Amino acid sequence: MHEASEKDTVALLQECGSGVRMGTESIRQVEDRIQSDAMRTQLTACREKHERLARRTDALLRKFDREPQQPDPMARGMAWLKTNVKMMADFSDSTAADVLTDGCNMGVKSLTKYLNEYSAAAPEARAITKELIALEEQTVRELQPYL
Repeated sequence: MHEASEKDTVALLQECGSGVRMGTESIRQVEDRIQSDAMRTQLTACREKHERLARRTDALLRKFDREPQQPDPMARGMAWLKTNVKMMADFSDSTAADVLTDGCNMGVKSLTKYLNEYSAAAPEARAITKELIALEEQTVRELQPYL
């Protein structure tokens, strides 16, 4: 693999891995507070898809002798704070859907930016990123009835 392509591939996979972990953490933060059985089922399925994408991303990174990147501690802390403050103020499925929708939209924006920035990344890294973007977009659609 060409040096620039490898560099872009690793960078894209690191960002994708970090994003998928943020999504998983966000779902875990609200999952046990959800009152609607249907919404809880949707979020559990979504979390499991995130976990599978994380494993695939990690496996690809290991092919390049790299370890998965954890989300930025500041971003994690801010997301945790936002989620918990909103949920304490209004403990409802609507609030959880709102928080998760915001997170998904930020994820789509960031991942799309990285997809464009790391344009020389290998096709399989780009495919995982596109799959994660599609999952985030699907999650937003599924959460709309709860807003």
